[in-house]
Amino acid sequence: MIKEGNGKSGVLYLVATPIGNLEDMTFRAVRILNEVDLIAAEDTRTSGVLLSHYDIHTPVTAYHEHNKLEKIPVLLAKMLEGQSIAVITDAGTPGISDPGEELVAACANEGIDVFGIPGAVAAVTALVSSGISSRRFAFEAFLPKKKKLRQQVLSELKRETRTILIYEAPHHLKDTIKELAEVLGEERRVAFCRELTKKFEEKRTLTLGEALTYFTANEPRGEYVLVIEGRSRDSIADEEKNVWEDVAITDHYEQYIKEGFDRKSAMQKVAQDRGMSKNEVYAVLKKA
Repeated sequence: MIKEGNGKSGVLYLVATPIGNLEDMTFRAVRILNEVDLIAAEDTRTSGVLLSHYDIHTPVTAYHEHNKLEKIPVLLAKMLEGQSIAVITDAGTPGISDPGEELVAACANEGIDVFGIPGAVAAVTALVSSGISSRRFAFEAFLPKKKKLRQQVLSELKRETRTILIYEAPHHLKDTIKELAEVLGEERRVAFCRELTKKFEEKRTLTLGEALTYFTANEPRGEYVLVIEGRSRDSIADEEKNVWEDVAITDHYEQYIKEGFDRKSAMQKVAQDRGMSKNEVYAVLKKA
């Protein structure tokens, strides 16, 4: 029987499900789904295949992006009455780019315990098998659809030094590659990971320039995770130095003085911006 929880109310379980191969399921996930009072599924038809495969007969209700506002109060009421509920998505871990996030926040407000039942995550699976650095990474999920917000996010990613993880559907992939190439540069390396854990799983590492050519000749198929190499700190430092190339050191210094820096701090800032020593900056200012 389930023993987790504070004993005062029911609990919420975020149960990770397979991202492709049905064997991605954990023993604990199967047990929890069998023991809870109710399963809240993103798509009851998709989840029905999984539940049938593991002979799970727990009652199921739909909980997704289009009904979350009216469904959250219903699910909260059940948990406050003592029922335990498991949330599952079509694939992977609930709460990542899906309405599970809002339900977790609502549970936190009500003092309802939430437990994550770990398992498959497409982004992490792609990252660790991509060959691109996994030490530091930024997960962006799907890029925003609204043009202005999308441009803002892409602009932020231009200076991102961590490995970047993005989800993309096949019918949008070519347009996304074009945008990324324009913002990040055609030489940026990307691992294109598709159909993870499925029969036709494939990983292909290309520069964005190479990807433009490849996917023009080869129509994208399946869901993709893009693992994008982060920008080097050296390239950012070089770019920042170049910004000041056409600005006189005295004007550069005066700009920081106008912003409220004292003389010593202003000289330090100028030296850092230009990759110079403080003595070199001082010598130029002394002559001015």
